[in-house]
Amino acid sequence: NLFFSGLTAMEKKLAEYKCNTNEAIQLKLVRFPEDLEDENTTFNPEYSHQVFGDDEVAFGYKGLKILLYYIAGNLSTLFRVEYTSKVNEKFDCVEADDVESKIREIIPPGFCTNTDDFVSLLEKEVNFKPFGMLLHTYSIHNEEGGEDITYQIYKADMTCPGFREYHERLQTFLMWFIETASFIDVDDERWNYFLVFEKYNKDGATLFATVGYMTVYNYYVYPDKTRPRVSQMLILPPFQGEGHGAQLLETVHRYYMSSPTVLDITAEDPSENYVKLRDFVLVKLCQDLLCFSPVKLMQGFSQEMVTEAQQKLKINKQHTRRVYEILRLRATNMGDAEESRSYRLDVKRRLIGPYKKKQRELAKMRRCLRPEEMTNQLNQIDLNLQREQLEESFQQLVSDYRRVLERLAQA
Repeated sequence: NLFFSGLTAMEKKLAEYKCNTNEAIQLKLVRFPEDLEDENTTFNPEYSHQVFGDDEVAFGYKGLKILLYYIAGNLSTLFRVEYTSKVNEKFDCVEADDVESKIREIIPPGFCTNTDDFVSLLEKEVNFKPFGMLLHTYSIHNEEGGEDITYQIYKADMTCPGFREYHERLQTFLMWFIETASFIDVDDERWNYFLVFEKYNKDGATLFATVGYMTVYNYYVYPDKTRPRVSQMLILPPFQGEGHGAQLLETVHRYYMSSPTVLDITAEDPSENYVKLRDFVLVKLCQDLLCFSPVKLMQGFSQEMVTEAQQKLKINKQHTRRVYEILRLRATNMGDAEESRSYRLDVKRRLIGPYKKKQRELAKMRRCLRPEEMTNQLNQIDLNLQREQLEESFQQLVSDYRRVLERLAQA
């Protein structure tokens, strides 16, 4: 048994050399030299599986720190790997993961490796200006500093000097904060880029810090229209929860609304958070349209709503339907049995669509399957289960819709 006890001791020792990469990676957006030493300015990834595998583990180090520090505006990068100890190939017969080359695969070359170089770059940051065309300026009151902070949204493209290199640095954040992130083909001219910046003061000068961005792809629709599709959207963690996502999405909608060639705006594989954000922004835009007056809402979903939302606000039919359901909820007295029943039926009729489709498919199968195969198929769709699922979906929707309406009431 000696062999086994030896093995477990070895295993135990090697287990100590495993590090969670979400904790090891330390990100910063640096404005002042003192930010480098300040723990409060550090944030960590939500995901690192795309770089370090599904376990999100780096093997071979104790006390591993992967430092990725960015200058707040132009995102010049400091990259360093630090650790207290590392396994030794000769002694431990195992090799440590090559952490550095994994990170080098996603960050563009030309980064700093020592702090002094980084700090001297920081002094040149005063020359950094946002790229492209200014679309929107807004301000948010900061409780901590007791002041109003100004933000600006720009539309940029690859012809802006320096933007291509800047975008390469910016997109590295996607890997850490979007679960299925991928880098886009920047040579395709149908991409639009929308960027959010914060204005801040440093030694009497006005500087700009990167807050977040969105990429939108312009799909061609025959014969002479486009259908912009939101691809990626990220507000950097230090700025999340302050309302920048809503400002950005609304600004992008307004930008496309003014274009006669745009049909409507869609999104690629939207996350739950994005859907909540979109609900809020679209309801905010739509609530004053005549077709959404309380009287018309109570008459049900109409073609007039679809047409007006598409023509005036570039909103597609599917999203218009959600806006209608949210605004109708607001106009409905859910304490009134008749009104609430009518609302519930209206929403469930839409939700049952996919089930009905399944039943049509089953009817087709019935005609070509043997009876014993058929019962098997039928058992999968039990009517009671269907009712339960439908009720559950409905309740979930209503609670999501209420949240949108609460946010709207505060806006």
